[in-house]
Amino acid sequence: MNRSYRNKRHEKKEAFHPKRSLGQNFLTDDALFEQLVDLSGVGKDDAVLEIGAGAGGMTKALSARCRQVVAIEVDETLLPILRVSLERCKNVQLVHGDVLRLNLPELTAPLGPFHIVANIPYYLTTELMTLLLTSAMPIQSISVMVQKEAAERMVAQPGEDGYGMLAVRAQYFYDPQIALDVPACMFTPPPKVDSAFVVMPRREKPPVEVSDEALFFKVAAAAFAMRRKTMENNLIASFRVPREQAQSWLSQCGIPSGARGETLSLKDFAALSGVLTLPPHSA
Repeated sequence: MNRSYRNKRHEKKEAFHPKRSLGQNFLTDDALFEQLVDLSGVGKDDAVLEIGAGAGGMTKALSARCRQVVAIEVDETLLPILRVSLERCKNVQLVHGDVLRLNLPELTAPLGPFHIVANIPYYLTTELMTLLLTSAMPIQSISVMVQKEAAERMVAQPGEDGYGMLAVRAQYFYDPQIALDVPACMFTPPPKVDSAFVVMPRREKPPVEVSDEALFFKVAAAAFAMRRKTMENNLIASFRVPREQAQSWLSQCGIPSGARGETLSLKDFAALSGVLTLPPHSA
């Protein structure tokens, strides 16, 4: 599904100065906005929460396709531009605020099940994605523009450099795919690295069956607590158990005692969390 956008960047005069402190890099190409909305898969019956409205280009494209759009923008200097740009978009609610501090469940409750579309600054990616991926809100899909490295971390597989808790959470609840590579030259100002648009439809059910999700994620977190260490040592440190106990858990799951934590799959974490729920005499 991975594609690459190579069209010439649409030139447009800026009515404001992008703020480095907010990690602002803006897209201005209307054709690209339409392509991104296509890739997100949202349609006329859908409600969308847009995080990072910017100058409103994506907001307008979403407004033309969707039932309702709630657009969040943290930069107050962009609000006058957005109000003019979105004047004819009657199905758009513009919200000024920091997405990490807003009450998102309350804000999105009137939408019912909804989709998320976002252009996320690099410094905010892990914190915001963790918030969204662990939320109980009825999110149907998440489509995000992030720097290429962050996109690769979301789709990383066991043993790959970027594999970590972001990948585990994303792949447990969603089916993340890099849908489009977007070069730095498409942004104003151009960032130092390329970006990618990641499309993540919500899974009907997780790819592995677990009886205790909290324990499943605790086991996964243990795997990455000390990278390059064995899972045996990470279990000992995280769960404060003797080495013999950690070895027994791994043995029951068919995992070699010398296996490194970041080489284990979601299936391995599920198996371990299942064993950890057994009474001590059964482990």
